[in-house]
This record gives sequence, C-alpha cells and structure tokens, in this order.
Amino acid sequence: MNLLFLLKGVVLGLSIAAPVGPIGLLCIRRTLAQGQLVGLVSGLGAATADGLYGFVAAFGLTLVSQAMVEHAYWLRLIGGLFLCYLGATTFLSKPAENPASSTGKGLAAAYASTFALTLTNPATILSFIAIFAGLGIVEPGRNLISSSLIVIGVFLGSALWWLILSFGVNLFRASLNPKRLGWLNKLAGAAIFIFGVVALSMRG
Repeated sequence: MNLLFLLKGVVLGLSIAAPVGPIGLLCIRRTLAQGQLVGLVSGLGAATADGLYGFVAAFGLTLVSQAMVEHAYWLRLIGGLFLCYLGATTFLSKPAENPASSTGKGLAAAYASTFALTLTNPATILSFIAIFAGLGIVEPGRNLISSSLIVIGVFLGSALWWLILSFGVNLFRASLNPKRLGWLNKLAGAAIFIFGVVALSMRG
C-alpha cells in the first residue's frame, strides 16, 4: 500500500514537470550551451520546489499556502521580471564552441535560479492542493507515512523527468553547430521573455 502512494507521487511529479514551459526551455538551453550536468542541476532546482509545494499541500500548511496566495501579485512580478531578464540575456548570448566547465558556483546558481522561478508561481500550490485533495491526501487523519511517501514521489518523479530531458537533449548537442545554437538561443530567449511578459500582464 505504501509503495502505491510513492508511485502516485512519482506519476504526479512527472505530470507536473513534463509540460514545456519557461523552466523546461531554460533547462534545454543550458544543457545545450553548458552541458548535461548544468541542465540536470537546473531541473533539480525545479524538482525541489515541486517537492516543497507538495509538502505544503500534503501536510495542510494552510498559513504558508495562504500567505503565498495573498502575495501572488508580488511573487508573479518578481518571477515575471526574472523571466524577462533571462529571456533577454539568452537572446543576446553568443553560443559557445564548447560547454562551460561545471564549477560549484555555476551549478549552485543554476539550481537556485530554477528553484526561485518555480517558487514564484503561486498557482502551483493551488494545483497541488486540488490534486492532493482529489487523491484524498489532504483528508484529516491521513496516515503520516503515506503523505510523506507521496511527497518524496513528487520530487523523484520531477527529478526523473529532468534527468530524461537533459540526457535526451545532450544527445543532440553534437549535431548543433554554433550557427544553429545561435538561432536556438534567440528562439529560446524570445519564448522565455514572452512567458515573463505574460506573467507580468496577469491580474488577480
């Protein structure tokens, strides 16, 4: 029975991480420009945020979730501006001939940026609460172990997706010359910038 909750969490984590959005584009671009490790670590930042949101939803931390919803405007503003900045810098960046070395500082920055971007989307916590309620995870008296296992599963499922994505994208890196990478930077940068503009234009 406990294994079933873990598997539910893995499937949930995969389904939440898989849709291609600004984080996905950012991880794809980083994998191509800086190598698989940087792309994977970037994805793990998002997976950590997904796991944190899952923890808040599963254990009914209403004060935390309510505070995030109440400050949704400012969180969205910060996240939107950050996306616009990342989009502009990606659009203007020149493709490197070889992947940059994966230093500790660079990996920490890659992890922190996607972690922060995922946290600045307060709609995610509402999605988790709705899904967990549908699965019966936020019901009063729910077993602590089952709730913990599904939260762990959410992180593992999300992390698994970023591992698959970074590995798959890395396979195509050898076939991309600097000119193609340059066009990819422009396309990815423009798309990320648009995501930022959309976030800034949302109301409520």
